[in-house]
Amino acid sequence: MGMGMTVQAQTHEFVIQTKKLGAEIQPTMYGVFFEDINFAADGGLYAELIKNRSFEFPQAFTGWKVFGKVSLMDDGPFNRNPHYVRLAPAGHPHKQTGLDNEGFFGIGVKKGEEYRFSVWARIPEGDTASKIRVELVNTASMGENQAFATQELVVDSKEWKKYQVILKPEETLEKAVLRISLVSPQSVDLEHISLFPVDTWKGYENGLRKDLVQALADLKPGVFRFPGGCIVEGTDLETRYNWKNSVGPVENRPLNESRWQYSFPNRLYPDYYQSYGLGFYEFFVLSEEIGAEPLPVLSCGLACQFQNTDESAHQPVDQLDGYIQDALDLIEFANGGTDTRWGKVRADMGHPEPFHLKYIGIGNEQWGEEYPVRLKPFIEAIRKAYPEIKIIGSSGPDSEGKQFDYLWGQMKHLGVDLVDEHFYRPESFFLSQGARYDTYDRKKGPKVFAGEYACHGVGRKWNHFHASLLEAAFMTGLERNADIVYMATYAPLFAHVEGWQWRPDMIWYDNLRSVRTASYYVQQLYSLNKGTNVLSLTMDGKPVTGADGQDGLFASAVYNKLTDEVIVKVANTSDKTQSIDFILKGMKKGERLSAGRRITLSTPDVYADNTLDNPSLITPREEAIQVSGQSLHVDLGPNAFAVYILKK
Repeated sequence: MGMGMTVQAQTHEFVIQTKKLGAEIQPTMYGVFFEDINFAADGGLYAELIKNRSFEFPQAFTGWKVFGKVSLMDDGPFNRNPHYVRLAPAGHPHKQTGLDNEGFFGIGVKKGEEYRFSVWARIPEGDTASKIRVELVNTASMGENQAFATQELVVDSKEWKKYQVILKPEETLEKAVLRISLVSPQSVDLEHISLFPVDTWKGYENGLRKDLVQALADLKPGVFRFPGGCIVEGTDLETRYNWKNSVGPVENRPLNESRWQYSFPNRLYPDYYQSYGLGFYEFFVLSEEIGAEPLPVLSCGLACQFQNTDESAHQPVDQLDGYIQDALDLIEFANGGTDTRWGKVRADMGHPEPFHLKYIGIGNEQWGEEYPVRLKPFIEAIRKAYPEIKIIGSSGPDSEGKQFDYLWGQMKHLGVDLVDEHFYRPESFFLSQGARYDTYDRKKGPKVFAGEYACHGVGRKWNHFHASLLEAAFMTGLERNADIVYMATYAPLFAHVEGWQWRPDMIWYDNLRSVRTASYYVQQLYSLNKGTNVLSLTMDGKPVTGADGQDGLFASAVYNKLTDEVIVKVANTSDKTQSIDFILKGMKKGERLSAGRRITLSTPDVYADNTLDNPSLITPREEAIQVSGQSLHVDLGPNAFAVYILKK
């Protein structure tokens, strides 16, 4: 062969059958899974800027610096949060009484935005009004004044009342401090000290952080699982997530210790607690507003099995009635009429209409014989009271093997509707699992919820594009098997850059900014282009699953009835450009392709990802492509994921 000649790369023929529509793709197919890990709730999605706002942390002044005469009291107006503080005159004209709050890794505020300070307060003695000064301060300021937003507030009643003022900072600061000072000779009592941006998602007072919710809404998720994974179980049963404590007036929701506070001694956050300010009502409302089916997960009476090897840590099988009642009451809270006990709680919170709950998960990542024996009475009770509700069980933390097979057998035997599979696995797993669901039992029995997955790179267990590409490759197999895979959610969802225990994660943030990772864009490309029906796509008569001889290619095809489009997703996990011919079979004689678009996600450095400082390094690029007839030739570059949208 002469020096000037090159070997023409083999062209791969993808045969797409357009005539026979395959399985319907469920509206729930691609969704999001929220867990309060990595400061995802307090300090993240929940827009409250004050840490320990009710002085209920075990160390009552965690997050606060107190000065002057401040005393902790415990006979406050909210029975489940009894603590409050009394500010008394310092006793000297040149001394001061007050307290500073550090927020979550500081308090992030933006210049010109409005922040609502609110507090429950009273004057404890006499009839003379008291006055406090409320300030945002920069303790590291080189200016004459630390304060850059100030308001005064008069407390004029002996009865507990809610007061509020608006602070409008003159500068943007990621790590401000909230300072409250007593500025009158009268004492004052303060409880539930709170600071929210006025501009929350949809403007709610007990609101959510707008940029983070927008990132979720932009995914157009079909399902929203909450309140988490391991926090559902708790390190012990006392600290499991208790949904009944997370509803009702926000001032009276009790504190809960986070299971992620000390799960990893190498990533310790001793001040990680749950205020329950973001509770089940807020989760249901959020699901509704982003168009996702709500999927709550409740405790089955097992504490976290990774952290408890002793059977005595768990609720005995013959004493599960309270847990089962919690599940039944939750369905009533979501769907019951306003004349029911829990339906009325929902209505009193501002949502008389039902939430139309269809799914419930019982147990998170449980395993062993302990799980099915506890799950069984839940299923019996729920089926009897609410036969229309779909129940989700678990196949445990393993993605294959003895325990996994045992649990799948048990889930079939118990008749759950879906089985929640988890896989945090290395590159080799994602490259070998393109055909994972091709061989699943389709006769009858449960469908699959791929409830927690992410590629955890070997030696690179953090966010980078290559991991996202392998997730995209793996997801072609979810899509091709939409007759058995009914929902899938990447995990975890959120992480604060200064407060994480676990990575990779889909969306990162600091106090002022957020960034959508490459894995986020993979999820979004699937969700926004999910189509309505699967189409058969084969190469040499076989599905394209990254198998031997397929040159690292993974592919799936769907049809969108609403737009009359064929959508093909292709991941090229090789480091060479691959030539592909799409051959559309079964089109009517006069039919032809009339328009085409290609959306590509790729980057030269496969170990890079978007960062807070460079949030748009890797984003989907869309371009028109020329199409005519009933076939299309494409060249897909190395390490790239592409979505081809072809209009008939």
